[in-house]
Amino acid sequence: MSLFPMYQIPATSQGEALPLYQDVAMDYTTGKPMWRNGDPVWVTGLEAVKSWAWRAVATQRFRWISFSWDYGCELLSLIGYAYQSSTKLSEARRYVQDCLLASPYITNVDVTNETFDGDTLHMDVSFTSIYGGGDFSV
Repeated sequence: MSLFPMYQIPATSQGEALPLYQDVAMDYTTGKPMWRNGDPVWVTGLEAVKSWAWRAVATQRFRWISFSWDYGCELLSLIGYAYQSSTKLSEARRYVQDCLLASPYITNVDVTNETFDGDTLHMDVSFTSIYGGGDFSV
């Protein structure tokens, strides 16, 4: 019995395989999707998951109505608070982990080398997906 019976959560089987993930390739240097001959460049598997993960961390959560509330990262919410640096780094790590673990394709997230360079936060993100491991820097 559900409190809101008109909104059902789709049933999924624990052993059900996910379809091959496909996404637009990203140029991580410029932060823009890659295009060839006027069409987006599509990638699959691990590179597609990395592309999604990189964009998810770079997208502010709850800001854009075109995205689900499960998509994006809350890093910008740390700006302006007088928390100690160690508290901000801990929260930043948790925000990135929560953001990426929203994907059923990602099974583990490690955030390392969290540092502040003045007011700029830097961190290395490593993740494990059903296709293998990947990493990127924020």
